[in-house]
Amino acid sequence: MTKEEYLSLYEKYLSGACSAEEKALLDNYQDNMILPDDQWDPDLGNEKAIYADVYSKFKRSQSKTKIGRAPVFFWLKIAAVLFVCVSSALLIWKLQYHSKNNPPLIARHNQSIIRPGGNKAYLTMAGGSVVVLNDIKNGEIATQAGVQVSKTKEGLLVYKDNRTAGNKKPDINEPDQNTVTTPRGGQYQIVLSDGTKVWLNAATALKYPTSFSGKDRKVELSGEAYFEVAKNATKPFKVVVNGLEVQVLGTHFNVMAYDNEKVVKTTLLEGKVRLFKNGHEAVLKPGEQGVLNNQSSLFEVKDVKVDDETAWKNGFFAFNNESIETIMRQISRWYDVDVAFSEKMMRRNFGGSVSRYENVGTVLKALELTGSVHFNVEGRRITVMP
Repeated sequence: MTKEEYLSLYEKYLSGACSAEEKALLDNYQDNMILPDDQWDPDLGNEKAIYADVYSKFKRSQSKTKIGRAPVFFWLKIAAVLFVCVSSALLIWKLQYHSKNNPPLIARHNQSIIRPGGNKAYLTMAGGSVVVLNDIKNGEIATQAGVQVSKTKEGLLVYKDNRTAGNKKPDINEPDQNTVTTPRGGQYQIVLSDGTKVWLNAATALKYPTSFSGKDRKVELSGEAYFEVAKNATKPFKVVVNGLEVQVLGTHFNVMAYDNEKVVKTTLLEGKVRLFKNGHEAVLKPGEQGVLNNQSSLFEVKDVKVDDETAWKNGFFAFNNESIETIMRQISRWYDVDVAFSEKMMRRNFGGSVSRYENVGTVLKALELTGSVHFNVEGRRITVMP
């Protein structure tokens, strides 16, 4: 339900014409997008004067039935109702103002439908041959040094080491290296030869051996990936990215390390990880995130909402007081679009969640409903405007 639909239904509720089902809709309504730092727009007029006017009109609309002495909690309930009603009226005032001065997205331009990303990836094998994974049929793709590479009907790339213990390469030999790359608008899932599962976000590359025969299990990452590492106490699993090394034995974690982002973020959901760079290290516990500025070797460790950090894996954009620039970089990668900003654009932060499987127009509309940002779409180029 959009904000406009919510406000229309709320006005109907105040008039006493809501059905039970409509009241349930109101009770369950959740905003798609909010402004954590929302402030009154001076263009709307004097906030105190408008609030006083709305409050006065609300009081005049109420019955004048006399109420005797009542417990304190009763008056608190009355105050809460007044606050909700007056706040809702002010929201109607603000949205009416913005709707007059900023026509909705669909009315301003005829945008072509830009669909969301999907399972798209390229596999580069040891000999340099490239396989387009979303085009190739399900089944066995190749066998490399005794390791079978297959694509399942669910669209997973799976490595299975079929060699016997006596037929495996000795540790002095380097195993074959493969790389899976997702383009903008792509994602993919891999099961490595040790059973580790990896989800790749858009515009990501993962380089890994076809089998892990050394003292550790090392992969190289660029972009963003979620790992569920198979436990092996004798062989630590290591993710190398931009000089940072993430070391684990068996755990669930997310690494975000795009070239156009200022920081590398490692978020731990389960288990324990150690982060290393240039002699500095940090240890994460579940629910914590290690943040490393690309120009530094010092880690910042903080508590985060892990569901927000891994929402992309579950099909959502989740923004927790994120800047519009950060949000638009995510949209650019997932929808394979270019983004430009108006010079007059005021930088604002947003919070909320939207499905990644909606067309881009739906996502942009959710942002527009906050009244602080608007968009123009021409082809595959999105311009962000005040």
